Amino acid sequence: MSGVKEIVLTFSCQDSKGIVAAVATLFATLGFNIKESSQFEDVEQSRFFMRTVFECPAGYNLNQIRSLFKPLGEQYKMDWQISDSYVKPRVLIAVSQWGHCLNALLNSWKNGSLPIDIVGVVSNHHVMRDLTEWYQLPFHYLPITPSTKAEQEAQLWQLMQDLQSDFLVLARYMQILSDDLCQKLNGRAINIHHSFLPGFKGAKPYHQAFDRGVKLIGATAHFVTADLDEGPIIEQAVERVSHINSPEDMAEIGRDTEAVVLNRAVRWHAEHRVLLNGSKTVVFSK
Repeated sequence: MSGVKEIVLTFSCQDSKGIVAAVATLFATLGFNIKESSQFEDVEQSRFFMRTVFECPAGYNLNQIRSLFKPLGEQYKMDWQISDSYVKPRVLIAVSQWGHCLNALLNSWKNGSLPIDIVGVVSNHHVMRDLTEWYQLPFHYLPITPSTKAEQEAQLWQLMQDLQSDFLVLARYMQILSDDLCQKLNGRAINIHHSFLPGFKGAKPYHQAFDRGVKLIGATAHFVTADLDEGPIIEQAVERVSHINSPEDMAEIGRDTEAVVLNRAVRWHAEHRVLLNGSKTVVFSK
């Protein structure tokens, strides 16, 4: 393995005195330089979270760095990860018939502003084939019916293995994943929900919002779990509406919000800024 120039260390553990000093001392002794660092203490859970970017001296590879850090990680019983900052995660995108989120992701990826490597698009419809292929990406058609759900999900899971995909993005993929697939994708699948969760879950949230006369609508990006629309939230945003807006108006406003929120969530996850904290997340956003 070749040398690395910059790494991202993320970890969480039970809070105790001296954690930051121990980490800083270890890397300073090895000749590393701190470029960026963020910390958070969940006081209620007495749990500590940290994300630090280090510039690396010449001669270290990723496996060596991990081996050198492992004793400290074990000492504090950390849930930790060390990643090469310059390696972009491989991402598979799933979509159905709405393309606004997909197009935003593809455009950001194409112009180089989204730090991911999109390895393909998978869909249960043909609608997004032309858009995908215009971006010169492989399109995988996996139709699904209630009787073929298990088979289709097995194909989807195998596709992720074949493409060596690090995580899956559900960009308005209008299928509910099975509990089994959700477990396999734990912490590795991001969904965009066209509502400001936890309100207006399920189908037609904009119609639900219209019926309640809401003044704010929004979108939520969250990790996928077996509990529908209950996964740890990564990012949210809202837009103001009024009595003059129809459900269709709200849906149009919401689509723009969805695209922005999903882009942020994917970016932060790709940059190792999102740490799981039980049913919540700690997000070290810029």
